[in-house]
Amino acid sequence: MKDTMQILFGLLGGLAVFIFGMNMMSECLQKAAGEKMKSILALLTKNPVMGVLAGALTTAVLQSSSATTVMAIGFVSAGLMSLPQSISIILGANIGTTMTAQIIAFKISDYIYLFLFAGFAVSYLAKTEKAKNIGQTVFAFGLLFLGIETMGTVMKPLAGSPFFLNMIGKVADVPVLGVLTGTFMTLVVQSSSATIAVLQNFAGQAGADGVTSILGLAGAIPILLGDNVGTTITALLASVGQAKDAKRTALAHCIFNLSGCLLFIWLIQPFAAVIRYISPSGPEVEVISRQIANAHTMFNLVMTLIWTPLLPYMVKLVTGLIREGVQAPKEMSEPFYLDNKLVMQPAAALQLAQMEAVRCGELAKELLNDLAGAARTEDAKLAGTVLEKAGQVRGLYERVTEYLSELFSAGSMSEEQSHEAAGVMYLLGDLDRIVNLCQEVLEQFLSQAQKKKIRYSKEARKDLEQSLILIREMYGEAFQMLLNGDRDKLKKIRKKKEKMLDLGLHMRKAHLERVEKGKCSAKLTKPFYKILNALDRLSNGCANIADHELGW
Repeated sequence: MKDTMQILFGLLGGLAVFIFGMNMMSECLQKAAGEKMKSILALLTKNPVMGVLAGALTTAVLQSSSATTVMAIGFVSAGLMSLPQSISIILGANIGTTMTAQIIAFKISDYIYLFLFAGFAVSYLAKTEKAKNIGQTVFAFGLLFLGIETMGTVMKPLAGSPFFLNMIGKVADVPVLGVLTGTFMTLVVQSSSATIAVLQNFAGQAGADGVTSILGLAGAIPILLGDNVGTTITALLASVGQAKDAKRTALAHCIFNLSGCLLFIWLIQPFAAVIRYISPSGPEVEVISRQIANAHTMFNLVMTLIWTPLLPYMVKLVTGLIREGVQAPKEMSEPFYLDNKLVMQPAAALQLAQMEAVRCGELAKELLNDLAGAARTEDAKLAGTVLEKAGQVRGLYERVTEYLSELFSAGSMSEEQSHEAAGVMYLLGDLDRIVNLCQEVLEQFLSQAQKKKIRYSKEARKDLEQSLILIREMYGEAFQMLLNGDRDKLKKIRKKKEKMLDLGLHMRKAHLERVEKGKCSAKLTKPFYKILNALDRLSNGCANIADHELGW
């Protein structure tokens, strides 16, 4: 009983070290890759082959097909990626994830502690963030193999256990049991890479003759197929509560792996023969880890080659299974692009936050346009609608700011990404001030005047409308300049700001003249001057937006 518990705890401990090392390596690789992630994602085109390549490269960088899958689902849900593009990404991710198994197949047990020490030394002594990330990646790489070595050590006594050998024999002889075993293992661990690592260690244990594997390649393949089926659960969970296309992307991932399992389960022996032929020769116990890795790669390559030309039919299939329904329109304060599941993938999450910030800017532009209309008509109903809209827009700003705060607290961003995120937060702060000033103008222009049952003169309303139109033009040019990086418009914006100052002086003087002539009530002087102060701050806010350089 004591020996059994030691084996169990050793296996669980080794698995924990492996998963921790794999996740740490994925996080550090993302930080080290930095903006290269954007270059990989930029490969996305209408060409499915390029989509497959992008998915494979992204997964190779992240060292996690689940991360790539969740990212693709988040993008398609946000409308940044089409359904065919997202499915092609999933196909590529299945190829990219096989890199982990190929790495594990290398025998580097003699160098594990060298990797750990070298990685620790570099990360501890390095002065730059990039060097620290590289050191932590090497350290995590050593942890990954330390976990594998721990699992392999504690599994050795199992090779002599009659109960264990009998159980393995049943799994090896009944492929369906192997598939169910692999699926269950991946469902529990939530990582196909981890369960394949366990499989490679199990299969690497020698039988009674000390040469052959206790499991054998033919016995390992069904479990490998089950591992691929089990990993689709991550995609399904990520699609919960997402848009229809996100659910279709997850379903396509399931269809890809299930169809592969149903095809290859009838071809285990010939498939095993092909893998033995293309793999290094030698005693089975020495080469089976590489054979399993090659089987994993071959399975995903073959299925990708089958499904890539059939991508339009895959799209039709998942679209038919998950039909369009009547979707309730989102509230203005609800984010369109943000996805909390992508917080640990900062390259993708930051891109979504930038898209949401652009949407915030567009809503502010609409608000300035509505404000000019409300000033012209002095319509209380329209003013109430604009005030309500302003409140919703500010609520959206808060949601985006909270999302960016979560990105910072997750600690997964590189220094460059943190700088970009801070730039988005500064922009949101300026936009929030603009919306707040719009509210202030409305409240002073309509609410206080209507409370006193006093109306502004026609000349005052015309001057206010003219100034709001000028501010709206300033804002439109500033925001467009921000997005396009066209610094030539900066002079025009500054000239309009000077014009706004002159207009403010004119409006103050004109108001006093109207009061003197009895055309305007003296009681409106205080709220009118508050409006002019708010308009002056609005023009400053537009100039501030023009000064932002986000480098998107």
